[in-house]
Amino acid sequence: MDEQAEILAFLEGGGLGPVAERIETHAAIVFLVADRAFKLKKAVRYSFLDFSTVERRRRALEAELVLNRRTAPALYRRLIPVTRERDGRLALDGRGEVVDWLLEMVRFPSEARLDRVAAGGGLDRTLAERLGEIVAKLHADAAIRPDKGGASALRAVIAGNAGDLRALVPDLLPEAAVEATCAAIDEAFAARAATLDLRRRTGLVRHGHGDLHLQNIVLLEGEPVPFDCLEFDEDLACTDVLYDLAFLIMDLLARDRADAARAVLQAWVDARLDEADLGLLPLLFAVRAQVRAKVEGLCARAARGRPEEAAHRAAALRYLALARAVLASRPVRLLAIGGRSGTGKSHLAAALALGLGFPPGALVLRSDVVRKRLFGRRPEERLPEEAYRPETTRRVFSAIAARAERLARAGVAVVCDAVYGLPEQRAQIAETARRAGVPFTALWLDAPQAVLEARVAARRGDASDADVAVVRRQAETVQRPAPEEGWVPIDASGTPEATLARARAILEEVG
Repeated sequence: MDEQAEILAFLEGGGLGPVAERIETHAAIVFLVADRAFKLKKAVRYSFLDFSTVERRRRALEAELVLNRRTAPALYRRLIPVTRERDGRLALDGRGEVVDWLLEMVRFPSEARLDRVAAGGGLDRTLAERLGEIVAKLHADAAIRPDKGGASALRAVIAGNAGDLRALVPDLLPEAAVEATCAAIDEAFAARAATLDLRRRTGLVRHGHGDLHLQNIVLLEGEPVPFDCLEFDEDLACTDVLYDLAFLIMDLLARDRADAARAVLQAWVDARLDEADLGLLPLLFAVRAQVRAKVEGLCARAARGRPEEAAHRAAALRYLALARAVLASRPVRLLAIGGRSGTGKSHLAAALALGLGFPPGALVLRSDVVRKRLFGRRPEERLPEEAYRPETTRRVFSAIAARAERLARAGVAVVCDAVYGLPEQRAQIAETARRAGVPFTALWLDAPQAVLEARVAARRGDASDADVAVVRRQAETVQRPAPEEGWVPIDASGTPEATLARARAILEEVG
């Protein structure tokens, strides 16, 4: 950074105008000025990036401009040279020799950044689901790169992480935590390497975002917008789409937001129907946490002797612990929740899902959402009456069973949420669990007719199209499970919390 000291003094001393705020990371400095933001790449070199020359920094900023215009075209404006004029003074976009480069961006309110939104309690389920949909679209549109990714690429990342972490032992990080984390990741990788290569061959390695965490997403006019993607190394940016997604999910888990993490994952899976290899996620979460532990450790080393050193060391240890936690073995199970409209199936399914399977929890297959997807509709859009014909309903339940089997075989816990008002529907999902070889539990919710009608009448913005008339028809058409079918009845006439407590007690009892 010594060679940039004069440039920094020029930028902060009036070259950009009054600087409202300076934001510094291990690789860049951003200056916030009026309605603009200017990024300067630091003249640094790490094992995973090299910005040590002016030309390398220019190329990195140019790539950043082009790549980020995919998702945030309104934010990214142009590159500006810092020049040395004939009189020796520095200038912006002058006629002299170029001595460095800046990326000019549109400034947005810092409170619109999604990490700030989450800290303020604004990251609700609706926003998390929309974020999952946007990331799914990013991955659908991203360029396929079969020349990148696969097992060898992830092996290199893991090895690089391990080397950098071990270089921080014992001065900054304890050897036991580093070695336990690296060993757990190595073991998980060995079991999954072949799957990574298969996914590369089938077009699932793409030029995605590469650095997808909450600090790199901004809320603009109510929409989450990813920005500041990884630009300096195609080998790191062109990865399996699951690895790209894994950074965002891991970041939410690190912030104790498993609910939002599950909502993002659910929306992403529902949009892409990419289910067969979701069992890779614990490994990918762990590697992403390992990366963050390394970065925090490097920041701690750079801050030696300053107050922020302790905070970076503590963060590195938390990420190491998270990496080991997500790799802990957890049982896979299939849970079905049935009952008439208004019994609270969907609320219960989402609540129970958080405690099933590996973090952030089980995936929910909700018949209302599956039906909307069959017709190319968003969950909140209503379907015409013909979408509820018996032949279409059979397609919906077959789709649920097929998806549940794929997920369970991939090592993912599943919650199936539907009325399940016919014996053949209940038999189908039970057979699905048997074929997948996973434990099966089925819960049947019930409540008085008046309660169901009142609840359905009060619904707003829900994926279900059921109204009071549907609830009344269900009183005649829905066939409650016979005792021999094994569906456990639950009184759902009280509060959602009471129903949840009863359901959890049942799941604990069956194991």
